[in-house]
Amino acid sequence: MQKALMYFALGTVLSFVINYFFISSENIGLDIFYAIAFGLAWGLSYYLDTPKFTLVQKLLSSFAAMGVLVLVGSFIFNLELAIPAILKFSTVFVAYYLIASFRTNKSLRN
Repeated sequence: MQKALMYFALGTVLSFVINYFFISSENIGLDIFYAIAFGLAWGLSYYLDTPKFTLVQKLLSSFAAMGVLVLVGSFIFNLELAIPAILKFSTVFVAYYLIASFRTNKSLRN
């Protein structure tokens, strides 16, 4: 769990720095929200990357996280600004497991 939180924190900070300095949306709150979505994807992917979670549990967890991102993003901003957070989350989540699928043990933890 501690490593998953570390991945969340590092992913959030890295994404925020890249968005803030290179993309500069001029809305720091939105940059923070997108960075949290990115970090959440890395942290959750790492946390779920164990044999104790089935594929269905991993999919339901990712859909639940996307639902939370939509609700929070819609509440703070609006739906149009919340959708890119879902796209960032799902892209990172799928990329994590795609990269893991090329390994013989199907995990990036080991």
